[in-house]
Amino acid sequence: MITNKTRNNGFLLTGFSENPHLQLLQAFLFLVMYLLALTSNFIIIIITTLDEQLQSPMYYFLKQLSLLDASFISVTVPQSIVNSLAGNGYISYAQCMLQVFFFTSLGSAELAILTVMSYDRYVAICYPLHYELIMDPRKCKRAVTAVWVSGGITGIMYTTATLSITFCEAKIIHQFFCDIPQLLKSSCSNDYLAVIGVAAFVSLVALACFISIAFSYIHLFSTVLRIPSAEGRSKVFSTCLPHLFVVSFFLSTGICAYLKPTSDSPTALDLMLSIFYAVIPPTLNPIIYSLKNEALKEALAKLLLGSYFTGNKAYLLCC
Repeated sequence: MITNKTRNNGFLLTGFSENPHLQLLQAFLFLVMYLLALTSNFIIIIITTLDEQLQSPMYYFLKQLSLLDASFISVTVPQSIVNSLAGNGYISYAQCMLQVFFFTSLGSAELAILTVMSYDRYVAICYPLHYELIMDPRKCKRAVTAVWVSGGITGIMYTTATLSITFCEAKIIHQFFCDIPQLLKSSCSNDYLAVIGVAAFVSLVALACFISIAFSYIHLFSTVLRIPSAEGRSKVFSTCLPHLFVVSFFLSTGICAYLKPTSDSPTALDLMLSIFYAVIPPTLNPIIYSLKNEALKEALAKLLLGSYFTGNKAYLLCC
């Protein structure tokens, strides 16, 4: 057996199916989800930037989450759509490593911003009188800077560890993007231990984030249950429960994918889990956060109505 230890031949992404019709269907579904994710996230970015009523820390962090979501889904889905339409799953070594870097960077940054958002809700509910002092704009900007920097550091660690792997044989990845658990199967030696070490360290950090989020929500809900007004409790729950759902969904699927034992044969579970943590959260996050948020819905209505009346005014002037 001839072992190919060159790193310039690229990889073959098998995706979901070799059937051309199913590939076209997958490309269409991914395109719909991608456009929905981009549109909804950019709408949130626009209205939280332009609307004066949405300048609180909560919406500032939500804008950062939307920016991360739009970037996160752009790392994997467009390449998969192109591969499906072309009927060719080839991806170069450089493209694959870039996917590893941006996917792990943005994924880690998303977990970090979700942790910051849980702390923001905790302070807002449990210490309302000190909220402006604790969450002043300068501290919020520092927190967001820390989110992006921590994500970049994680991406560098994962990419450096992955670059040390010697790949061999056919280098086939049973996935629609360069996912690290699937990349490890293409290693022909034990030099992937560095990736395991990075994964263990990141898992500890993720556990710390989860404990922090759990601590915030335990105290938050205990405070909410003491609110005498049913309307007040409902308003708080409608704001916090979507965030808790997003955190739980993103963490549980990501942990299952990255910590479960890898098998030599591809499974449908691997593909489904990858969709659950790489595609669905960036698509659903803006919808979940906007569904019961009256301020966001009012801002969106103002944006649409403003554009509508501006268009009518311009039309009348032309006439």
